[in-house]
Amino acid sequence: MPKMRSSRRIRAYGVCGRAAAAWSVMLPAIGCNERDRLTFPLPSDGVGPVTTISQPNGADTTIVPGPAFFVTGRTIDPDGVDTVYFLVLGGNHNFQPFTPNPPTDTLTFGVPIITAGQSGATYTIHVHGVDVLGNQGDTSTRVIHIQ
Repeated sequence: MPKMRSSRRIRAYGVCGRAAAAWSVMLPAIGCNERDRLTFPLPSDGVGPVTTISQPNGADTTIVPGPAFFVTGRTIDPDGVDTVYFLVLGGNHNFQPFTPNPPTDTLTFGVPIITAGQSGATYTIHVHGVDVLGNQGDTSTRVIHIQ
């Protein structure tokens, strides 16, 4: 009887071996299908976004009262811009932080400054960004005097 058990084991392994051989023939065909490549994020540069204000182009600007004056610029970061913050001192301008969805590497902004009826007022505008990794960039500042 012991010989019969060992022969059954051999046969069982033989069946298993044939099934494994069949799978090994099929697997390369399955592996050739189109699939997404693995991607790994690049390490952060550890620096926050760079914010530049293009309008007004001078650090200290005088304008005449009238329609809204737009302060424009952009915030750039290769890690992705998560949020841009705006702070206007010297008036009743309150701007909520801007959060692009999805985060982008370049964000162009424009915020209106009310100038009508504001003769003699001075506004100081501060803008800075934070990237998706939490790094805060330097603040870009403009001073605007209303004649």
